[in-house]
Amino acid sequence: YRVIKEGGSFFYNHKIRYENGRMLHPLEWLSKTKWNVWQEIIWNRKIAGNIRGWRFWQVDERLYWLVKGKPKELKPEHAKLTSVWEIKPESGHKSHPAVFPIELPARVIYSVLEDKYGIVIDPFCGTGTTLVAAKILGKGYIGIDISKEYVEYAEQRLKHAEKEKLRVYKEVALHKVELTFKQRKEMGMWEKPSSHEL
Repeated sequence: YRVIKEGGSFFYNHKIRYENGRMLHPLEWLSKTKWNVWQEIIWNRKIAGNIRGWRFWQVDERLYWLVKGKPKELKPEHAKLTSVWEIKPESGHKSHPAVFPIELPARVIYSVLEDKYGIVIDPFCGTGTTLVAAKILGKGYIGIDISKEYVEYAEQRLKHAEKEKLRVYKEVALHKVELTFKQRKEMGMWEKPSSHEL
């Protein structure tokens, strides 16, 4: 929080967990911090294990968009993104037990970070997925990890970031719109539906 400028964002990923039969929700501790919890995003992973069968299959994780103060508007060309993100988890990686699919940090970066010279910081960078996404999208990046092995792996991955460009570019193109709702309304191309249409 201290090093982020006013209006800066921090995205925090956490899965709802259970202990002694009680649900532990991330908002319990996030609400005690200085961060402004701007939005809760549901990451629908579409896959999960349900060994005990005590609850419905939990196929989702949460991303919390935390802001220092108030953020800028989202980039308008990506205005059709919703608060439910259907992105399949990464598979086949033996280098780290919890590798993000690169589409996840890419979506955050291209939707929120407007400044050409903006910097992405990942304090638990692991194998460098967030850093690779930032590099491909032309942003500055800083990665931190306690594991020397992961840092070295991330460095090598960054050297060959071009191999992952296609996935990032596909993700960016997936949600682009030619005209936002705001622009369509200003041009008289969109009317508010009447009550009987709702």
